[in-house]
This record gives sequence, C-alpha cells and structure tokens, in this order.
Amino acid sequence: MLYTLLRWFLYSLIILFIAWLIPGIEVSGIQSALIAIVIMGLINAVLKPLVYLITLPINLLTLGLFSLVINALLFMLISYLTPGFSVEGFWSALLGSLILSALSIPINKIGKEE
Repeated sequence: MLYTLLRWFLYSLIILFIAWLIPGIEVSGIQSALIAIVIMGLINAVLKPLVYLITLPINLLTLGLFSLVINALLFMLISYLTPGFSVEGFWSALLGSLILSALSIPINKIGKEE
C-alpha cells in the first residue's frame, strides 16, 4: 500500500514536471495532477487494452509506431476528463506521453522484488 501511494505521488510529480517542460500542457496544481494519475490508471486498465486490440492490424503494419499515436490520444483524453489539466494539441500530447513513459520506468520498479 505504501509503495502504491509513493508511486502515485511520484507520477503526479512527473505530470507537474511535464507541464513545466512542455508549453502546450498545463496543470493547475498537485491536486489536478493526482486526479489525472487516477484517471490515467483507470484508462490504462480498462480502455487501453481494448484500443490496442482494435488497432492491432495498424500497429502490426507500422511495426508498433502507432502505439505512440494511441498513447498521445489517451493522454489527450485524460486532459479532457481531468479538471485543471489541459493539453493544447497532438504534438504536446505526444511529447508528454513519451516523457511520461520514459520517466515511469524507474518508478515501476519501486516495491517490486526481483
């Protein structure tokens, strides 16, 4: 439980960092970032597998590069559903989702026994 809360907080700090770094992304505060991470977790658990299944042929044709587009669109969906979190355009969402993916690698290792 403690590791889950720690990861939740670290992900929200990443969202704040991305908003600071990329001009097209804005977060009103830590509360909006925390809500965005909860919504992101729900979308990644429910909607993302379905979208990947539906777009599997396109993903195979593009050798997986279409996954970047899917991640950017889901990032934009999160901004639509979260009050105080906004993404201005597709390119900002793409860059934000890439940075989030890169910075989440060490966070996902927290609390896992190897």
